[in-house]
Amino acid sequence: MTGSAIDLRKVRETAPSLVNLYKSAGISLRKHDLEGVRAAVYLVLDHSGSMRPYYRDGSVQALADRVLGLSAHLDDDGRIPVVFFSTEVDAVEEITLGGHEGRVDAIAAGLGHMGKTSYDAAMEAVIDHYLDSGASEPALVVFQTDGGPVSKLAAERYLCKAARLPLFWQFVGFGNTRSSQFDFLRKLDELPVPAARVVDNAGYFHAGLDPRAVADSELYDRLLGEFPAWLVAARAAGIVRA
Repeated sequence: MTGSAIDLRKVRETAPSLVNLYKSAGISLRKHDLEGVRAAVYLVLDHSGSMRPYYRDGSVQALADRVLGLSAHLDDDGRIPVVFFSTEVDAVEEITLGGHEGRVDAIAAGLGHMGKTSYDAAMEAVIDHYLDSGASEPALVVFQTDGGPVSKLAAERYLCKAARLPLFWQFVGFGNTRSSQFDFLRKLDELPVPAARVVDNAGYFHAGLDPRAVADSELYDRLLGEFPAWLVAARAAGIVRA
């Protein structure tokens, strides 16, 4: 299969403000030899109390817009399931090419209490949504957070069990790069194969204190950096259909 799932003309018609993001994502996909690849795209957003400044300054909405620009190349339905999580799953919504502007902010404004950080609850929601969808294509899950989980053991168990599913988890950290809060994400990224999981199904990068300052080209390169190697390994293991 060649080309993008949604062409530039349609993006111009339905989401003109995403055209530059779409173009930048396309460059990164070609660089990583992913042109023509089809994949579902999920976005998981941390809605814990410490995330309030990132919703307020537009960082979360900006990430959602950038992921949507990438998803238009990978998936032809023009929409992304979005999981908001804190202590539990706060909402499972979606953003679309035609209605993305301010959508994340609008959803978050109606969610109320911002709790703690339970990765496992969000991971379970993504897995359930993917399995219920009946999708045959693999999925790229962009999982944003500003800190470690309440239960590290539960999060690690979910990631290892999910390694047998066609889901790749790309974690994105918001906040101080020197914070020990992110040691656990680095650990998840480096869990041994095959001792802990059948394939390496996770990546991690840190977007810093001002995620909006990360250039689009860098963001896409980091989101896609480990995805190709996972696809190869997952196909070899029979997890992803060749």
